[in-house]
Amino acid sequence: MNEFLEKEEEILKMLKTVFDPEIPVNVYDLGLIYGIELKPNNVCEITMTLTAPSCPAGDFIVEDIRQKVGSVDGIKDVNVNLVFEPEWSKDMMSEEAKLELGFL
Repeated sequence: MNEFLEKEEEILKMLKTVFDPEIPVNVYDLGLIYGIELKPNNVCEITMTLTAPSCPAGDFIVEDIRQKVGSVDGIKDVNVNLVFEPEWSKDMMSEEAKLELGFL
């Protein structure tokens, strides 16, 4: 496996350790991560949303992502771009998340 794919896999692993404190499912499986881009200068750009624009845990989640993804070997910086379009819905969750939360 090439270095880029290994780094991308590590980033995904770290995102799966970030949780909204009010929901027992990680942000990746919740469908909050819209995009991950690893720039040539080893800066990771993450585009994401929250379950609601007024989510009280938003700052905590963003900072947790910055710290955990930033701990991946070789990552120099992490930029988290918070967007609210498209608006998040339960349909964006993985099957595992829906099962965990009782939606299946």
